[in-house]
Amino acid sequence: MTKAFEEIVGFVAAGATREEVLRFQASAETKARVEFLIHKEKTEGLLPEESSELDDYLRLEHLMRMAKARARSLGANE
Repeated sequence: MTKAFEEIVGFVAAGATREEVLRFQASAETKARVEFLIHKEKTEGLLPEESSELDDYLRLEHLMRMAKARARSLGANE
């Protein structure tokens, strides 16, 4: 399991509130890893496992964007 998965699983398991979902940010370590993978993909290409890892990060980012959008809409309905 990647660091990003561990962060999000821990965040969800802790019972995040709507406000916490809206404030959630990946750790500096995770952000740096994603930036490294994107740079490497553009400059020299990725190994298959690195490509899979980057795909996982991008799916997790999409998941969190969707969760934040839902949290915002729930807040607007209050």
